[in-house]
Amino acid sequence: MEETKEGLTCKGVAERLTLGITRVLESMPGVMDVRFVEREPAEKRCLLSWEQKNTCVLPEDLRDFYLTTDGFTLTWSAKLENESVPLGCMVLNGVANLRPLCQSSSVFSLPNAPSLADLDWDEEQVEESERGPAEPHFDSRSRIFELDPCSGNGKVCLVYKDCTKGVVAQKCEVWFLDRSLYWHYLTPSFTAYYRLMITNLGLPEWQNAFTPYGPSPQAKQWASLYQPLSFHCEPSMADHAGEPPVNKLDPSKAFRGKAKLPAPKKKQSAQGGVGGTAKGQGSSGRHSGGRR
Repeated sequence: MEETKEGLTCKGVAERLTLGITRVLESMPGVMDVRFVEREPAEKRCLLSWEQKNTCVLPEDLRDFYLTTDGFTLTWSAKLENESVPLGCMVLNGVANLRPLCQSSSVFSLPNAPSLADLDWDEEQVEESERGPAEPHFDSRSRIFELDPCSGNGKVCLVYKDCTKGVVAQKCEVWFLDRSLYWHYLTPSFTAYYRLMITNLGLPEWQNAFTPYGPSPQAKQWASLYQPLSFHCEPSMADHAGEPPVNKLDPSKAFRGKAKLPAPKKKQSAQGGVGGTAKGQGSSGRHSGGRR
């Protein structure tokens, strides 16, 4: 009985952590292998050690998250032609992997070796009202920590801005750093980003929706199939009334294996028509020769 109660309790915690998204995914046609990795809570001394080491205060919502589970991993696959294709991935690094993006230079590195701080340049900053929040810096003005590796498509980072050496940083935001090392603002808090991640189902390149160029065409197709309520298509794809196109794809047919097509039948009528035309041309030639 105690083991059963403990199992139900763990299942309830996992259900609350995922906001019920596992049940939503399992109910979708074509979705399979929904896996949520359960982890032990982080210890308070680990959180305090991280704050002292990095001279930053973890936000209250992120602290509560780590005291519930030390990291987050949820993956799922799609059935395509009777094969399982890994598709969705939601990852949040644990406390031990919440490392600074700009590591200090090693003693073995060259003295004039380039670093991320060299990407910052002094120019007139555009007002926040025009461009939104001020972008982070790679130098000591910002303290940046990797929150999600994004499967190599960029990095979601926890960013503390306007930092001063020796002063504990208090306020942080969540930003997306693309592969071209450009910053894109996501959310003002960890809770907002967590909800955003769950809403987007961990689909490939969903963070690129917050960039000027957007996700790749393949990622847009997956999003239109599995995310019809929150997916916004391009204006050129909308109809004359301005409404986005309705996803009319039938998953029960789309995820079936390819059926062998019957061999095409020879077109007898076409061959007969060609032969008759040739005969007609020959007879007309004879008639013209006899008249001469």
